[in-house]
Amino acid sequence: MKVKYFMGLLLASAITFSCAEEKKATEPTSETKEVKTSSDFNYNVEQFADIKVLRYQISGWDELTLKEQKLVYYLTQAGLSGRDIIWDQNYRHNLTIRKALEDVYISYKGDKTSKNWEYFETYLKRLWFANGIHHHYSNAKFTPEFSSDYLKEILTATNIKLEGEAFEVIFNDKDSKKVNQAKDADNVLESAVNFYGTNVTNADVSSFYGKMKSPDPKKPLSYGLNSQLIKENGELKERTYKSGGLYGSAIDEIIKWLELAKGVAENEAQGKALGLLIEYYKTGDLQIWDDYNVTWTAATEGNIDYINSFIEVYNDPLGYRGSYETIVQIKDFDMSEKMSVVSGNAQWFEDNSPLMAAHKKKNVVGVTYKVVNVAGEAGDASPSTPIGVNLPNANWIRAAVGSKSVSLGNIIHAYQNAGSSGRLKEFVNDDEEYRLEEEYGQLADKLHTALHEVVGHASGQLNPGVGETKETLKNYASTLEEGRADLVGLYYLYNPKLQELGLVEDWKSVGMAAYDGYIRNGMMTQLIRLNLGDDVEEAHMRNRQWVAAWVFEKGTKDHVIEKITRDGKTYFNINDYEKLHGLFGQLLRETQRIKSEGDFEAVQALVEGYGVKVDQELHKEILERNAQFTAAPYSGFVNPVIVPKMNDAGEIESFIIEQPATFTEQMLFYKKNYNFLPEVN
Repeated sequence: MKVKYFMGLLLASAITFSCAEEKKATEPTSETKEVKTSSDFNYNVEQFADIKVLRYQISGWDELTLKEQKLVYYLTQAGLSGRDIIWDQNYRHNLTIRKALEDVYISYKGDKTSKNWEYFETYLKRLWFANGIHHHYSNAKFTPEFSSDYLKEILTATNIKLEGEAFEVIFNDKDSKKVNQAKDADNVLESAVNFYGTNVTNADVSSFYGKMKSPDPKKPLSYGLNSQLIKENGELKERTYKSGGLYGSAIDEIIKWLELAKGVAENEAQGKALGLLIEYYKTGDLQIWDDYNVTWTAATEGNIDYINSFIEVYNDPLGYRGSYETIVQIKDFDMSEKMSVVSGNAQWFEDNSPLMAAHKKKNVVGVTYKVVNVAGEAGDASPSTPIGVNLPNANWIRAAVGSKSVSLGNIIHAYQNAGSSGRLKEFVNDDEEYRLEEEYGQLADKLHTALHEVVGHASGQLNPGVGETKETLKNYASTLEEGRADLVGLYYLYNPKLQELGLVEDWKSVGMAAYDGYIRNGMMTQLIRLNLGDDVEEAHMRNRQWVAAWVFEKGTKDHVIEKITRDGKTYFNINDYEKLHGLFGQLLRETQRIKSEGDFEAVQALVEGYGVKVDQELHKEILERNAQFTAAPYSGFVNPVIVPKMNDAGEIESFIIEQPATFTEQMLFYKKNYNFLPEVN
């Protein structure tokens, strides 16, 4: 599970709270420039549409041995080898469209100064950023500013074909939502995501997986995680992601690099985990996937770690299928030591939570927390990246073995140093709220991420006999879980225990800043990401809204949070932080009850009642107030390029790190070097 919204929508990043062949695979383009020092590092790459593209540095690289650097390199190559998979998972025509438009971009010799070409280039960049034709956050299909006639014109000029449904869908209303979470929709049938055949329905999915029984009911397998469910001649069947199966040509490349990584593993436990991951990719066996996760979770020694495979289920409207994702991580030696105090006190947090006694874990085990520096990302983690991740997702593994939580330190650092948009002053209610955010906001964000990932996702337990959350809470499972973890963090952010543990010097000010920021974002500022008239669709945005709106409503009688209108502008001011703390505790208790009991009616009422609909007058006002700011509301990253240097024997003797000069440069580099799937799979 990941924190996929980051670092204060009002802060700089505008995001609030993942041999010869070797040389060929990483050969940089001529425009790539090496960046050796951090003092003059330029974090900003470019901006287009609603996107800001940034850079990050691989902090800690020079502290690694050559063997460790090889491990990082092999793992990043494995991740990039599966890049095309997320494109195909996101939509069945994505690869056809992307490859045609990239070829046009490279080959077109006509007028590149026209508005139409500018619109075409922006559209292509938006596709690159979103890994497909649907927005990475809102899930809505992009609407090109150029006409179908113009696209036909430049396709003809370059002798490139893009025909039929793949052409038409760019301009028509078909497949308008990648993930449709609407209450009364057939969520599977009406979602464009390519996890299911075009004729598969909600009822089909429930029927198909309802018949599957795990060999050990106490250790339920993650059925559906690594497959596509299709219907042929009325019969439902899975197409499994594996070597020799669906996405097999890309998976074989992943396996090749993972084998090399296994050969330079830091220790036996890490090597064993990599071996199981390779076997899983070869067989698609979900029992091996669980065996791998148990081994990977227990492998906590070493300076290098990674996430790789089909993991998060946010893009599946019913929460079964995992999106391809990789993040390669180098331990941040200093910050990990400081933040390990959170994981070391996980049991205290569980024991002192407001949960019902039956819903508390008696023994919180194996929670590890590290601050890491990203060395490379791919799939669903790139270009838009999380800032925190907690895995594995299987409840039984988390209970029996534990989990790993990481905060992506260099990503957060890049966000914080990429410049300021000035939005904060526009949306805070008064000077005191501004001061608190300026002095304590970044620390509050960092602690919320840690508490969300380490304590939040690891806390609580299901009642005996209650099925997995994706089965009981269905299309509301993801937003409920993210909101529950947020609430754990919020409950403890306003607590003197943080100061007692040495994490903060002024727990009350940090907590006040955290509460101000969460309410401000959940009630107002995240709305700049939506078009006027839209409902809230994305799971994290929904959870922030239903959490904020619920406590606002429940605190109305006591004026806990006051809605203020001044000079035609709306603000939300917290009058009583103590009572708000109590309301967060009440909601946390209820969300855990919903999860523990599998109460579908209650979660539906909570999300639909507070998290989906938007106050249109307020939304219009927010958009008008935001129009003065030029910084884009979404940010993501290009990845540094790790380039091996070979000796005369063809062995790697060293590496250099190079930074892409432009977003386009990196995307075309990926096209050339990591193009392992056919257009139709």
